[in-house]
This record gives sequence, C-alpha cells and structure tokens, in this order.
Amino acid sequence: MSPATHSYYSGASDAQIIYETIGSYFDKIADAHSANPALVVRHQGVNWTYGELQARVDRLAMGLIHLGINPGDRVGIWGPNSSEWVLVQLATAKIGAIMVCINPAYRLYELEYALNKVECKTLITDVSFKTSDYLGMINTLAPELDISHRGQLEAEKLPHLKHVIRMGSDTTPGMHNFDAVCAAGTAEDQATMDALQARLQPDDAINIQFTSGTTGNPKGATLSHCNILNNGFLTGLAMQLGPEDKLCIPVPLYHCFGMVLSVLACVSHGAAMVFPGPSFDPVETLKSVEAERCTALHGVPTMFITELDHPRFSEFDLSTLRTGIMAGAPCPVEVMKRVLSEMYMEDILIAYGQTELSPINNMTLPNDTLERRTETVGRAMPWVEIKVVDEEGRVVPVGEKGEICTRGYSVMQGYWNDEERTAETIDGAGWLHSGDIATMDEAGYVRIVGRIKDMIIRGGENIYPREVEEFLYQHPAISEVQVFGVPDEKMGEEVCAWIQLNEGFDLTDADVKAYCRDQITHFKIPRHIRFVTEYPMTVTGKIQKFVMRDEMLEQLRS
Repeated sequence: MSPATHSYYSGASDAQIIYETIGSYFDKIADAHSANPALVVRHQGVNWTYGELQARVDRLAMGLIHLGINPGDRVGIWGPNSSEWVLVQLATAKIGAIMVCINPAYRLYELEYALNKVECKTLITDVSFKTSDYLGMINTLAPELDISHRGQLEAEKLPHLKHVIRMGSDTTPGMHNFDAVCAAGTAEDQATMDALQARLQPDDAINIQFTSGTTGNPKGATLSHCNILNNGFLTGLAMQLGPEDKLCIPVPLYHCFGMVLSVLACVSHGAAMVFPGPSFDPVETLKSVEAERCTALHGVPTMFITELDHPRFSEFDLSTLRTGIMAGAPCPVEVMKRVLSEMYMEDILIAYGQTELSPINNMTLPNDTLERRTETVGRAMPWVEIKVVDEEGRVVPVGEKGEICTRGYSVMQGYWNDEERTAETIDGAGWLHSGDIATMDEAGYVRIVGRIKDMIIRGGENIYPREVEEFLYQHPAISEVQVFGVPDEKMGEEVCAWIQLNEGFDLTDADVKAYCRDQITHFKIPRHIRFVTEYPMTVTGKIQKFVMRDEMLEQLRS
C-alpha cells in the first residue's frame, strides 16, 4: 500500500460492531462468567462476582420500574465513584432510561441548570463528599421535599423532578432510600423488565454527558447503546482485556473515561473492575494495584505523575501491571518512560477523543514506538474515519495543519434539545468537527497541535473559558472578564482570569474566589486573577487572548 498523500484514515478491525443493547450484552457476559470477579469497591468493602452484580442490577432495574421510570425517562446520577454508581449505569441501560451524568463537584447553579436542561424525572444522589453536601444542596433547590410524599415532588425550581433517591442507610423526608428501591420490585416488575429487552433498540439514547461549550452553558451530548458499548468493547480489545484481567479505575465515573473506557471495557470482556476509592488518591490507587493484583490501570497524565512522585511509590509491588490507558492531556516523554519501566506498563495506550465521540476516536497500540506514544494520539479507532480539513472543509495534504473531524458509529446523536448547536458540530455528511487543530502523517498517526475553541485542560478536566466568564459576569462589580489557560507544571494548565471592574467597585483575588466557591466546580475557579482597565486588541477590536497569556506567563515567571 502506498503512503497516504491526504490527511484521511479509516480504522479497520476483524471485530464486528456489536449491534445490541448494553443490557442484553451484559447478561450474556454475566451468564458466561457468573463466578468470576466483576466489581471490587475497596472503600465500600464490595467484592462481587458477575453473578452477584447481575442480580443486584436486576433488583435495581425492577425497583426503578416499580417507581414508574419508563424508557426514555432521564435519571440523573450525582456523586463520587461507588458501587451504586455502577449499578445505576447498568440498571438504567437495562430498562431504557437515559442516565444523566452529573459532575460530583457541581454546585447549585450548575446542578439546577443540568437537571432542568434535560428534564430529569429522577435524581439518584450520594449524601455528601468532601465539601459537597449533596442533600443540603438538593433541599436548597427543592425545599418542597420536606413536605412532599415520595415520588410526588412539585418543586418550583426543578419542575420536572419527581423522585429523589438517596444513597446510604438513613431516610430523608421526601426522598426514597436506594436500598429500599432495590427491594421494591415485584414479579410484575420483573415481567416488565424482561419484556423490555425485546423492545429496546441499540440506537436508543441511553446516556447524556454534559460537555461545556465555548458560548455559555454546558451541552448534553446524547449517546446510544451502540455508541458507548462499542467504544468500550473496542478499547478493551486494544488493551487485550479478558476474564483474567483486573482494571484499577481511579478516574471518575461521571466522565466517559470512567463509565465507558473503564466500566464498559471491563463488562464487555468479562474483566474485573477495581475502584480504589470515591475519588483519586495516589496511595489508595497504588495499594489497590498491589492488593488486587491488577493487570491494568487508567489515568490522566497528572495521576500517573502524582503516583510516580509519591514518596511511598517504591513500597508497592506493581509488577502485575501490563496495560491501561493514559488520556485527557498530552503525555510528557519522561513520564511515559517511567510508566513503562517503573510501573511495568509496557502495553499502555494513549487515547484521544471527546465526549461527543463516546469518547475515543484515536488510540495508539501496544507495539507503537515510544515516539508515537508521546508525540501522537495514534490512529483512528476501528470503524471510524478521521480527516483533517482546512477552514473551507477540504482535506489537507499529509503534514499540514487543520481541524480534525470524525465520522462513524461513535458520533453522538446530538446535543439534547439543541438542534442549532448540534448542526454547528455535526455537518451534513455526518462528520463531527472537534475544534482541535491537528496534523496527520502518511501512516495515519495524528498530532494535536492546538485548539480552535481555546479549551483549558486542567488535570484532565476540560474547562471552557466562556462558561466561567458567563458565571463571573453575574457579579455586580464585574463589567468584563476574559478567561484563558496558562501552563502549569503539575496540572498541565491553570485557569486565569483578567477582570475589569465597574466604576466605584473594588474586589480582591480572594473576593472573586469566594464568589465562585460552592457555586461553580472547584477546578473551574480561576487560580490566577489580574484586575485590568483594558485588554490587548486587534485593530478590528478583537481581544487577543494569546497576548494576555504571554503577558501572564512573564508575570508568573518574575
């Protein structure tokens, strides 16, 4: 085959697309591997086989049916990693309800928006985590819970929400208890669940993931069974996962990284899922790898760096590791070398994508060179096409810069209830436009070189400046704000805000951060703040964020 001359590559595979629902495929795996380890959640003392996991999924599915949850109803899940989270993911898929992933760090402003945007009928929530008082926040938004009968909530601020299901052993006025819901199913509910398996279709929407936009509030990327089951399956295939493998999962479940590249990668191959804790902790992650003899480990580069640099790193036996995925940000060469040698992960893969692609469209393979695993994001995943185009949509020659676009089974159905923004992202030929600038070589390997949308990636978290700006504009003292990313050695990037104040007002850095606290997610709060009277602009009046970024870098270095 002659080398490519244009920046187009189509991923191939001997494996066929799985055209089934998640529920039916999970049942096949669970039946075939019923005695094998399925789910280990160390902080909860959970250690279930596939048979036990299947039974618990079915009980929750029947309990949700008993509450009146129907196919297509939106069910929000809010909290850190837990066994309940995994049960909700699989049980909602089994009954055709659409699981809505809500960032566990969300505060009031973001929670209210998310629940109303997709009209959640049900919210399943943890009690609290770190500084997040989930029950307190829900009661703040829906004080009517105190006088509501369970399942009959009528909340002014959350008009679509009827059910709140709380985790934990206690009961709360107006809320269902999670374990009680799991015990509520009847023989009639089981018959309904069984009948649904023939009705549900692989192309049904099954998951909504909020992804921030460059112009305002987050968008709800809507994904189907076929989207995420296959992305998980093909990712697991690239890692060569099997029933004998155990994957350590310190990444959050509310991200596609956790729920697709981790949970569904394991479930679709009969491998075991190991959760070290409710959120990332380097020591607990290393302990879990050793104690459970994990063969695979996931993480963003920041996580691997934190593990490698921890003073207790050498205490742990990681020799069982062989593979895993590093994604979310570019991997420094020296970090990759240490992961290969000191963590024994010779087959680690680099993955790249976005939520709208379920989420992976590019990946390296175990036999790729160190250079390709650090300087590129690999080639197109099986059954997807990748091209790099110029501003007029024409494919550019190999080696030239352009926007990376993807077409195939993994492209989302669209943004929930937002045809205009969907049309801006997916063109008439079915290509999803990423907003990322890339080059492609003759063998199809892609290098990401920039971002049209000016997105900030902090420790693997995607932050869109406009969303932070929109929030800060609400402060009465702020007349104008520009948010951008500045490089940071540990986090990759940090959030920086340049703020203009209204006349007669005075603010400090601490005032701005206090205003953000408990209202927007902690990683979106600006780390660096500068008060200015004007912004650098072009002659046509366009603000030059790159000039601001350069000036800020000089200031931080001095």
